[in-house]
Order: sequence, then structure tokens, then C-alpha cells
Amino acid sequence: MGMIEHADRVLDRLRRGLPLVARPYAAIADELGIGEEAVLAVLRHLDEVGAVGRFGVIVDHQTLGYTANAMVVWDVPAEAIDEVGRRIARCGGVSLCYRRTPRPPLWPYALYTMIHGRSRDEVTARVDAIAARCGLNGVERQLLFTVRRFKQTAACYGRRTTAPTKNARGGE
Repeated sequence: MGMIEHADRVLDRLRRGLPLVARPYAAIADELGIGEEAVLAVLRHLDEVGAVGRFGVIVDHQTLGYTANAMVVWDVPAEAIDEVGRRIARCGGVSLCYRRTPRPPLWPYALYTMIHGRSRDEVTARVDAIAARCGLNGVERQLLFTVRRFKQTAACYGRRTTAPTKNARGGE
């Protein structure tokens, strides 16, 4: 079996996360019936070609008690969005910060941020602090609190070689 076939299988397995053991890549290799070195070779190759930039932890914030979540939309002038976006992105408690095309007059908002907290009051206070820190006190904004979570998973790219499974958070 070649690198491509191994890569598909390794990536497919990694979509379910790393096993919480001393040697996770050896455990994955055992599951896939290949050697640990083959798993590591796939990961090195994907890193070398730029297909994988990093591995990171995806925290289920709800399990940790962060049950108040708001998408905050900001009506920032177009010429200021890049700078304001960079400033907001450096603030604690911001998990997403991105620009979208506004649809005036009904939807003038072009800058979007996701803020998490243990209560709505905590999120609101955090948004107020971000506004003050970033010079946005006079900027129109809306806090769109999550009412119900239907799905939350990590981004998943590439071909899937096995059927999706339901995880503990209710997604694929």
C-alpha cells in the first residue's frame, strides 16, 4: 500500500481524534494494521507538502461549562475592518473573528466574532470590555446568543473512507 492510500486511512482515523495513550500514533497504526513509522511518515509528508499546518486541541466548551455563546456582529466601516479585526482577534475569549459581506440596509454587519462564557452576563461583559479595549464603544453591534446547538464538530476535509459516526457532541 502506498503513501496516498495510507494518507487517506490515517487522515480518516485522525478525524476521530488522537487516542489518549502514551503512544497515540502507535495505537492508530495498530488499528490500521500498519507500522507506527508509516503513520509518522504520512504525517511528515503532509507537513512537508503543506497539507497539514498544525495539530490542535478542539475543546468542547459546553462540557467545560461555557454554555453562553454569542456571535457578535459589528458595523465597522469597510476601511477599518482589517485593523479592527486584528485588534479583536488578539482579545481573550474570542474564538472566531472574520469578515463577511454586509447586506445593507437590513444587515450592515461585516465583522463577526464568536465569544463564549459561562453566562449571558459574562459574555455581555466580555463584549463590552472588547469594545472598550478596541475603541468600539460607539460602533453598532448585535449579540446573537445561541439558543440551541444542533451540531458542532471540527472542520473535516478530504475523502472519508469510513462511514461517519456520531460523537459525544452530537455531530459527525
